[in-house]
Amino acid sequence: MIDPQISEWIGQLLRWVHVITAIAWIGSSFYFIHLDLSLRKRDGLPPGVSGEAWQVHGGGFYNMRQFFIAPAEMPADLTWFKWESYATWITGFFLLVWVYYLHADLYAIDPAVRELAPWQAGAIGVSALAASWLAYEGLCRSPIGRSTAWLGAALFVYILAAATIFTHLFNGRAAFLHTGAMIATWMSASVFFVIIPNQKKVVADLLAGRVPDPALGLQAKQRSTHNNYLTLPVIFLMLSNHYPLAWSSRFSVGIIAMILIAGALIRHFFNARHAGRKPPYWTWLVAGYCIAVAIWLSIIGKPGYVNQAEIPAVVTTATVAASFNAATSAIQTRCAMCHAGDPSWEGIAIAPKGIVLDTPEAIRRHADIIRVQSVLTHAMPPNNITGMTLEERKSVASWLAQNDALLR
Repeated sequence: MIDPQISEWIGQLLRWVHVITAIAWIGSSFYFIHLDLSLRKRDGLPPGVSGEAWQVHGGGFYNMRQFFIAPAEMPADLTWFKWESYATWITGFFLLVWVYYLHADLYAIDPAVRELAPWQAGAIGVSALAASWLAYEGLCRSPIGRSTAWLGAALFVYILAAATIFTHLFNGRAAFLHTGAMIATWMSASVFFVIIPNQKKVVADLLAGRVPDPALGLQAKQRSTHNNYLTLPVIFLMLSNHYPLAWSSRFSVGIIAMILIAGALIRHFFNARHAGRKPPYWTWLVAGYCIAVAIWLSIIGKPGYVNQAEIPAVVTTATVAASFNAATSAIQTRCAMCHAGDPSWEGIAIAPKGIVLDTPEAIRRHADIIRVQSVLTHAMPPNNITGMTLEERKSVASWLAQNDALLR
């Protein structure tokens, strides 16, 4: 058994490196999409050059040129943008294993959804990522892949179908995370299996004096474009594990659908702007509408614990005190083993996020967090691992509602 303090540090360092590499990958991806779209043709460009762009950064001026396929002579030094992608996926995979598989009882398995052993959760998750890449690759290489619109629609449906399956295997948090990890796997695998190999074939043809196949560049560009449009939804899904209102909703798959559309539309706006076309401002209106729908779905899909009719018609300090005592008993029984100055739960070294709930004063101070995590959602206790009952949640909800009424 790893010391919980060491375990905490390993998770912190893995997340740190993962975020750093993701910034590098996303930054270079966004930059090259911007560069590709901002290239302009002009008279006097060398043969084979499709366009150029002038840029300024850090006090220096840069002249960027793009060749149709590749230059007639290969330069001595050529930078390959690939390790940002590989490092992001590798660190993300290790983080997934460390958090969601080695601590599956807390972060992945919900007995109310499906009884799984930790090794089963890990095997299902890894197998799903591998199988989804094969499905994605098959769709791209099929006749559907020849049409941008049809392929986009097919991938949209596939993502939502996979997300639905994940919600029937894992808890809501892990379902969102695995949906994001699935898409991220497509993105990184496209770099490893398609984009870089195709570029290497082009280089090899040039060195051998052969004319490279233009289809190789088109195929690589297709995957690069997918990566560009999928980046924003993936970031949302990866960050969502900290915000339970989205993944705990009964309509979580609908929320994913709205985020996919909104993220793609936002990227479309910037792509059009970078290309010098009239910015499609309507995309912001539709994206905003999708976000509003996602928020609405999270609200109507949350569990309801409190019947307003059960709240006393006249709320007094005495009734609030009585309801607070019942809520305190539930919280200290079901939550304080982790959220304490000295946690007693095995593997927990410090109260998660520094939130301590072992005194009445601390419970009052964290009332809003308790409302979101244990009343509006099922997020805490994670997977209801301590067996918090519906009546106990109602007691917490009743205290919060009465306290709100008293303050008004």
